[in-house]
Amino acid sequence: MKLSPDVALALLDECTGDDLWSVEHCRERRVPQSWIDELADAYETSYRVSSQTIYVPDPQTGRRIVNQYYGVRDVDLAKRIGLDLGIDVEAIEAACLSRQAIVRMIKEAIMDG
Repeated sequence: MKLSPDVALALLDECTGDDLWSVEHCRERRVPQSWIDELADAYETSYRVSSQTIYVPDPQTGRRIVNQYYGVRDVDLAKRIGLDLGIDVEAIEAACLSRQAIVRMIKEAIMDG
């Protein structure tokens, strides 16, 4: 399923390369169900590296660590959006060293037209 350009750009604007989106959040943001099915996976937290620790909102403490989380990595969503908009995502991935850089370069490629 192809996204309308305005929905694709709005979704991409929310991507940072750091976040996991819940399936519910994806649906609220109008990510196609076929994309959710394709991209969603179970992720495990790492207690050794803070950048790989998974936090979820908690009404009492603000956030809490979870062992596992089922959702969509926003970097994967950004790559899927890039493919949908005709961006050479493989070339961007090959040139980038971080998830954040991949998302940033996809955004730049789209803005540069």
